[in-house]
Amino acid sequence: MKLRIGVIGQGRDWQSRYLPALRSMRDRFQVVGIYNSVSMLADAVARELDAERFDSFRAVLESSSLDAVLVLEDDWYQMMPLFAACDYGKAVFCGAELNFDPNTANQIRNQIQSSGIAFMTEFPRRFAPATLRLKELIATRLGSPRLLFCHRRLACESKDAPKARSLDSRSQRELLELIDWCNYIVADSPSWIQAIQHTSSQLPSYSDYQILSLGFGSPENDSKAILAQISCGAYIPEVWHEAIAFRPPAAIQVCCEKGVAFIDLPTTLVWFDEAGRHQETLDTELSVGQQMLGQFHRSITSLVRKSNDLEDTCRALHILDLAKKSTNLGARVTIS
Repeated sequence: MKLRIGVIGQGRDWQSRYLPALRSMRDRFQVVGIYNSVSMLADAVARELDAERFDSFRAVLESSSLDAVLVLEDDWYQMMPLFAACDYGKAVFCGAELNFDPNTANQIRNQIQSSGIAFMTEFPRRFAPATLRLKELIATRLGSPRLLFCHRRLACESKDAPKARSLDSRSQRELLELIDWCNYIVADSPSWIQAIQHTSSQLPSYSDYQILSLGFGSPENDSKAILAQISCGAYIPEVWHEAIAFRPPAAIQVCCEKGVAFIDLPTTLVWFDEAGRHQETLDTELSVGQQMLGQFHRSITSLVRKSNDLEDTCRALHILDLAKKSTNLGARVTIS
């Protein structure tokens, strides 16, 4: 079944992820409508895909020729296309550039549940070929995860106080995805969190490093708990380009019952067990964009309505909110 879709905003991953995926999946998707707040860009994309350019996101959603919409950019309209899609009964693929807050996420969840539309949030780390292969190895060779470590290194912005943005204002989406990634690999939700922030000595209000510890399992029995350590830092000045890229850590390291695995996104997986070292380069697998859009197609054409991604987003937002509470208290916080 070929779905007719509209695209609202292109975002930074359009050329590298979504355009190639849509071109390779023409048997399942036909782009019929384009909207971008920059008219020249919308015209160019519409010509490239032989689609109609619309003058507003609402006009896209009002069109009777559309089955679904990809909202890929957080522009002036912010979350309004998501609410409008519920009103017009259009399935939604929500890109990573849309920044949710807990209240808005809950409102959207209620709207989606009322409207009955299919909804999918972009979680690219889940759909990376290396992650999917790791899940197979956990089930067959490596056994259950015991420890997870992932670190994200960002450039440090200007230390000019009026211009500098603290790390917690820049890293929310990164941390949301890392929290969801750990939940996905463990196949469970954490029961407690403890968070620490480091404050810059030059700017007391500027945090340049934060670390979250997530505990899966009973808080009363730490010996059997699974622990995930997530860290995000912006402590290297952005002008030091070589330092930022020097010896980057693995995107995630997972210590399991029978081995350990290291992932470099999106396609490289190195793992060790009693037989030694194994390296897999999964360049021939479907790309992240193809994997995500394939799942989106199934969520629309299936008889089972799918909106769990929004539940996962709300859960990650809740955990991130409790991380702030933990930082303020300087203590472990139970996750209800």
